[in-house]
Amino acid sequence: MVRLARRGVSLREVARRFGVSLGTVQLWVRRAHGQRLDRVCFDDRLAGAPRAANRLAEDLEDLILDLRRQLKTHSALGEHGAAAIRRALQEQGGPQPAVRTIGRVLERRGALDGRRRLRRNPPPRGWYLPELAAGRAELDSFDFIEDLRIAGGPLLDVLTGASLHGNLADAWVSAQPTTPLVLSCLLARWRRDGLPTYAQFDNDTRFQGGHNRPDVFGRVTRLSLQLGVVPVFAPPREPGFQNAIENFNGRWQQAGWRRFQVASREELQAHAERYTAAFRARYTARQEAAPNRRAFPQPWRLKLEPLPQGRLIFLRRCNAQGRFDMLGHRFVIGRHWGHRLVRAEVDLKAERIRVYGLRRREPTVQPLLQEFHYQPQLRPKFH
Repeated sequence: MVRLARRGVSLREVARRFGVSLGTVQLWVRRAHGQRLDRVCFDDRLAGAPRAANRLAEDLEDLILDLRRQLKTHSALGEHGAAAIRRALQEQGGPQPAVRTIGRVLERRGALDGRRRLRRNPPPRGWYLPELAAGRAELDSFDFIEDLRIAGGPLLDVLTGASLHGNLADAWVSAQPTTPLVLSCLLARWRRDGLPTYAQFDNDTRFQGGHNRPDVFGRVTRLSLQLGVVPVFAPPREPGFQNAIENFNGRWQQAGWRRFQVASREELQAHAERYTAAFRARYTARQEAAPNRRAFPQPWRLKLEPLPQGRLIFLRRCNAQGRFDMLGHRFVIGRHWGHRLVRAEVDLKAERIRVYGLRRREPTVQPLLQEFHYQPQLRPKFH
């Protein structure tokens, strides 16, 4: 390259012929300036000393490695890390590098046998429902923020709702958070925004129904089934599945509750409505990219009787024996699935329960583990 440049060939042409950048040609031409080519050092190593001035001597590094091998084989405690090697050097009375320096020597010489922690990517949002994870369906999550006290006033609860893909958020403040309130809030949201494919709840009796007897299907469940929305109940005391709504709850409490001093429920509700409107405007792009929601049927009337046909989903974790409880019944999968997650799909029309295995490490592998016949024993009159 330098010879061609000295013959008068342009530096850009030299770079093109050798397939290198213009900067590379300029570097070597500048380094060879005013020198004979046979006397130019074309070594591409960085300038400076070949060895750091404060680096340990090679014989001391070799001694550290020898001590590590001896300690690993003959030490009564079996300790052969950097701290143990430094103690051995102290006993010998020789040089005593710092523990961190000894650790760098072991790392540089390839003498570390520990394994670094393997960090796996988190599963996609909604990984436990294949259609949801693929972005072909939308899910609305609902939860309660409980026991917010106004100074000199009553305790208030806030029912919150947020969609997984579109971030459509709502918050309703109430002094008496009952099941009828939940029904009215869900209807208001779905009439305005449309119906999602799934609606996810925790196991609160206001969502799921009473836990005092088997085969209880609460009013929220019946409302969802009647509208063709699949109710999904998160596993008790299991982190992760309610992350979307819990994240919104935390943000709302930080920005909509702790920032203001309110004197009444109506004032807090006004703050909540202003915050949710701004929250929705902030995520307009996500809402446009989210899966389509079905239009609310018109005309429509709520019918709690009889039990609508449809599908329910329960997410549960098996115990050590591979069993889990649902709808007041115990289902057995087997010890091979002990302490693992399952997705139980209740098909009321087919009278079947299909149980699928779930693993966060392999979110796309959800094998069918077991299938049960299920015919609920319902009360003559639902209250």
